Amino acid sequence: MFEIRVICDPADTDRVSRALAAAFNTSPARQYPTRDGKRARLYVTADHRPEPGPWPTPEEAYALAPSMVREIGWTAQTAADKPFGVDLHREYWLRKAALLDRIALREDEDGVTGDAAEVATEAARRLIEYDRDGEGDYHGAPYWPEHPATAADPRGYVRQEYAHWAKNH
Repeated sequence: MFEIRVICDPADTDRVSRALAAAFNTSPARQYPTRDGKRARLYVTADHRPEPGPWPTPEEAYALAPSMVREIGWTAQTAADKPFGVDLHREYWLRKAALLDRIALREDEDGVTGDAAEVATEAARRLIEYDRDGEGDYHGAPYWPEHPATAADPRGYVRQEYAHWAKNH
């Protein structure tokens, strides 16, 4: 365990805190003004993240998932009902990526050659981008969106996040 002190512009404190939380297990940042009052001092107690374990298997990740037909209906209806100019929420991107992953897995299982794996990987990357740029409402254990393993296996990240979401919703 160690202590990190950062001096930065007050407008950057949230961004710095998020970056530190992405790199380490951190306590909430304690914030104080500098002596001149123009910048902020952040103090964070941090520790290295534990070595991550393996990704959930598809069977583990989708054990609680509704049928693929039901998920197709849900994603289509959610996209159709979205008011113009309003962004879709994280649940949509997660469930869509998980659905496309399940379709690609089925295609692999059936020996069909198509582009389902590419489409599923692209949807996974979209979820990762959303999580990286979003509110931080992802599970992130053992792999968070910025982790190198996430970039190496985007569909594994979807399974991790979906397994957590399905158990908690």
